[in-house]
Amino acid sequence: MAEHWRIAIGQLSQETNHFNPVPTTEADFAASGILRGDAVLHGWGEARREVPGFLEVLRAAGHEAVPTLAAWCPAAGGPVSRAAFEALLGGLLDRLRAAGPVDGVLLALHGAMMLEDSDDAESEIIARVRAELPPGTPVGVSLDLHGHVTPAMLQPDVFFVAYREYPHIDMQETGERVARLMLDRLAGRRRPVMALAKRPMVVSPVGARTPDPPLSDLVALARAAEAAGEALHVGLFPVQPWLDVPDLGFAVLVTADGDAGRAQAVADRIAEAAWAMRNRFGHGLIPLEEAIRIGLAGPGTTVIGDGGDAPTGGSPADNPSVLRALLAAGADRHDRPILLTMSDPQAAAEAHAAGIGACRGFRLGHAHTPGEPVVAEAEVVTLHDGRFALRDGGATGSVIDHGPSAVLRIGALRIALRSAPGNEWDTNVYRSLGLEPSEAAAVFVKSPAHFRVAYGPLAARVVAADTPGPCAGNTARVPWTRVTRPLWPLDDV
Repeated sequence: MAEHWRIAIGQLSQETNHFNPVPTTEADFAASGILRGDAVLHGWGEARREVPGFLEVLRAAGHEAVPTLAAWCPAAGGPVSRAAFEALLGGLLDRLRAAGPVDGVLLALHGAMMLEDSDDAESEIIARVRAELPPGTPVGVSLDLHGHVTPAMLQPDVFFVAYREYPHIDMQETGERVARLMLDRLAGRRRPVMALAKRPMVVSPVGARTPDPPLSDLVALARAAEAAGEALHVGLFPVQPWLDVPDLGFAVLVTADGDAGRAQAVADRIAEAAWAMRNRFGHGLIPLEEAIRIGLAGPGTTVIGDGGDAPTGGSPADNPSVLRALLAAGADRHDRPILLTMSDPQAAAEAHAAGIGACRGFRLGHAHTPGEPVVAEAEVVTLHDGRFALRDGGATGSVIDHGPSAVLRIGALRIALRSAPGNEWDTNVYRSLGLEPSEAAAVFVKSPAHFRVAYGPLAARVVAADTPGPCAGNTARVPWTRVTRPLWPLDDV
């Protein structure tokens, strides 16, 4: 009779942006729905994420998934408060203790969670989970490829598997890979060991997409090492660039079968290849004013990335620079709609209070960040509760809650106004509010790269604008102060 294993399941993931002045609290996790106990097994709906990937593999193999707690933030944000971290990790650990003996633990982490008092939340999560387990109990961890991998994360009996894709279209598949390796480890078919290599370079996410050179060249090296049997999994970590921490850099994390020396050799080889091609990484950004000119002049729909204000990179999404530039260019007089978004809870509340059809003055933008809002007369044309499911590639099926939302019309401009920042990868950001991107002259999306999956098929052209904000894709705009120097491209190394 085959062995029956009990494997605990948990998630605690958030991506930090040190240049977002708004701290992340437990309420930010709760906005996306914290799952506890049996809800971890059944509360995902149609979401294609890491934990559903864990569950799919365990169920298919006939093993028991032991639920603890799953908490995540759909948008990145400021450092997590210690109180929120203790409440959530404490809840996960309480359920792990109450579960009784388990044969292994599967965790969905991000890799770039920072706390108000710590630069390495993931190593603390892993250490505190391991402290609840008998020595030798394996822990399998999924990571986002924008994680900041530290040596402290590489602890005994712990293995990691990273997303392979950016844009992130393989979240569930990553969970499945982790779970399959856990079953191989428990059956004695594999003995996963880890090795890490880093280089002092930071690349813009705008120019570091896995399907495109130069990152695709490194992906090919990683897959070749796996195909040759040198590694079970090779994780490339171009890193979340909006962290202000020592030892920030490009990481290669290798999982090998029992041979740590071989794992280190693979990690070193691919990290050195990344370093050698550092000058090939660019951002491809164009000035905002030029992006607007292209959008107003071209036939079809121009999709414009507003990556500097991307909530999935850690911005409050309240920067009105795009709106201000559109008004200055006279885009409100265009003969076709132009779509943009903004997070401003006060303005959203005022729109709901005024009602559909109301025309009034609004102060739009800088609800959370310092700066001067745009004052404009607008008509309220749509009101919405802000809840919708992602429909396009990525975390498909995940439910997003932007809070009370509205569409404001300023001539040709249509502002998708919401109360809270959230995922903008998806066309349902607009379609849920009755706006059709394919009918617009220009569509602005607060995302550095992932938006290309959803919006690319409907776009006549896609451009990325050099916009300001906590997620500036132009690394010359990033105000690092704590990073270890020298660091490319800050330094000529």
